[in-house]
Amino acid sequence: MQDLIRELILKLGENPDREGLLATPERVERSLKYLTRGYSQDLDKVVNHAIFEAAGDDMVIVRDIEFFSLCEHHLLPFFGRCHVGYIPNRKIIGVSKIGRIVDMFARRLQIQERLTHEIGDALMSVLDAEGVGVVMEARHLCMQMRGVEKQNSVMTTSAMQGSFRSDAATRSEFMKLIR
Repeated sequence: MQDLIRELILKLGENPDREGLLATPERVERSLKYLTRGYSQDLDKVVNHAIFEAAGDDMVIVRDIEFFSLCEHHLLPFFGRCHVGYIPNRKIIGVSKIGRIVDMFARRLQIQERLTHEIGDALMSVLDAEGVGVVMEARHLCMQMRGVEKQNSVMTTSAMQGSFRSDAATRSEFMKLIR
């Protein structure tokens, strides 16, 4: 990968042997491997048996989960907040695992629409929940730094499953509580 990054630096018109760029190929390789580490993660290992029996069936919400991802179209960052809610079906998940699931899917080349659904699908899969709702709000540098250059734009996506999709009152409660 470092040879490719060195070649990229050359193609951009820079000198990869310049003092400030000497270690750049190594740093970029480490950075890209870190930013895309979600490819090497497995949902079962991320959850790590942190599913627990629980009698309650009230909505559980984790708001403002920060995330960073790379746009698959331009390899530029997009970042923001993710809000996740679910209604247990006799099973709950350790709260930190929700953030880890968000990170696992965010740390891949992504589009926000797919990312939102992958998080919801994963939670439905491991919890067999009555319902799951995911809302993501993000700023996309591919839109802010290039193209239309709209610095204040925020993209919002949602994925609703089970009772969050079929029951307007459940969906409404979730949306009200994440605001």
